[in-house]
Amino acid sequence: MLDLTYEAPKPKVIAGAKYDWELVIGMEVHAQVASNAKLFSGASTQFGNEPNSNVSFVDAAMPGMLPVINEFCVEQAVRTGLGLKAEINLWSAFDRKNYFYPDLPQGYQISQLYHPIVGEGEVIVDMEPGIARRVRIERIHMEQDAGKSIHDMDPNMSFVDLNRTGVCLMEIVSRPDIRGPEEAAAYVGKLRQILRYLGTCDGNMQNGNLRADVNVSICRPGQYEKYIETGDFSHLGTRCEIKNMNSMRFIQQAIEVEARRQIQIVESGGTVDQETRLYDPDKGETRSMRSKEEAHDYRYFPDPDLLPLEIEQAWVDDIAAKLPELPDAKKARFVADFGLSEYDASVLTAEVVSANFFEEVAQGRDGKMAANWVINELFGRLKKDDKDITSSPVTPAQLGGIIELIQKGDISGKIAKDLFEIVYTEGGDPAEIVEARGMKQVTDTGAIETAVDEIIAANPAQVEKAKANPKLAGWFVGQVMKATGGKANPKAVNDIVSAKLGL
Repeated sequence: MLDLTYEAPKPKVIAGAKYDWELVIGMEVHAQVASNAKLFSGASTQFGNEPNSNVSFVDAAMPGMLPVINEFCVEQAVRTGLGLKAEINLWSAFDRKNYFYPDLPQGYQISQLYHPIVGEGEVIVDMEPGIARRVRIERIHMEQDAGKSIHDMDPNMSFVDLNRTGVCLMEIVSRPDIRGPEEAAAYVGKLRQILRYLGTCDGNMQNGNLRADVNVSICRPGQYEKYIETGDFSHLGTRCEIKNMNSMRFIQQAIEVEARRQIQIVESGGTVDQETRLYDPDKGETRSMRSKEEAHDYRYFPDPDLLPLEIEQAWVDDIAAKLPELPDAKKARFVADFGLSEYDASVLTAEVVSANFFEEVAQGRDGKMAANWVINELFGRLKKDDKDITSSPVTPAQLGGIIELIQKGDISGKIAKDLFEIVYTEGGDPAEIVEARGMKQVTDTGAIETAVDEIIAANPAQVEKAKANPKLAGWFVGQVMKATGGKANPKAVNDIVSAKLGL
């Protein structure tokens, strides 16, 4: 494992107020399970289908229709819990959360308030090289998603799309351990990375498959430490929940805006009301959505149509044995096995597809050179062309072939960049391209010596300058490289020039 220092959270101190104020943030992240069917029906979960086309009789709450739990969704929730080093509860139960909304046909949401399937875990959030923070996970429970109300298609009517109704969500609830906007975004980013490695959620925030409710409160310095010591939430300020955030950038902006709003209220002698709010990025403000309900407001009770969910430890152990290598372990292995810096390893393991691509390139080759080519040349070119690694025109085998040619001395670094451009735009086998186009590096010392002799003979004044100032010998190296079309071995040229000039 990497040698990490786990620091206590550094609170964000808000400037420009009468007093010093610190932020306290907890998050409820809703992650859509990567399943083809919904939690209690066989209806499709495909995104982008025609409105109300992914709706079964169960989803539409037709009379007499009973829910049947999707075992695959349960397995994905268990995998997620194991990936977050959390306790898996072998006994859990579903409750009805009662409230009315047009896109909730049942008039209740099936969730897990009292007995969630996953208990306490943690997320290790990387803040800077060598420094990480622990964010405690309180619980993960499964629940149905609601539908979608659409208010901007007609000035007089609202429309309802039930395609999302019944889709399985994992609600991942953190403790109020996050102390600033940047840390909040880093937490969501790390959680998304882990879920994508596990394959339990695609993490597509644009489609709403990963969204966060952000609970923000303020407190005076020292109060958070008292909460940690006692577990007493009264040491913290009244929290407000910012609902349905689906952008890292907006999460940071909303936290900053909401914190300043609360500070202004408190410093003016007012009281912050506990409520649910929405963030308006155009106006740069949060606005009230509804008063914050407590559990009793929803009239929770055990769902009478669903028996308690009982799973066996042997099944959990089997899932654990098949977990993939997760980001932190992969990053540590890249540092240890390939000699990479922690920064390079972090870049390469940010996405599992990038990590797999790099491993194929580096297999049996120089790891540091492979990382340099993947990060600087390939990623740089893909970014320029607005592509991602999955649509790379260069395969791992092709990039690995270029690196092999460099290692064997067949081509120089400069020629390699020209070769990369050819492979990127035209394709082909790097070794065959080098042979066919005469790109092979000149390693024949006799030919290089001849070129050096010719340039020295033609430039006697430059020779005297170089002998007086050895740094000027680089001019001869450049002239030789130019004369050979950049194909001469740079090290051989340097050695021969130095010998001929007597340096």
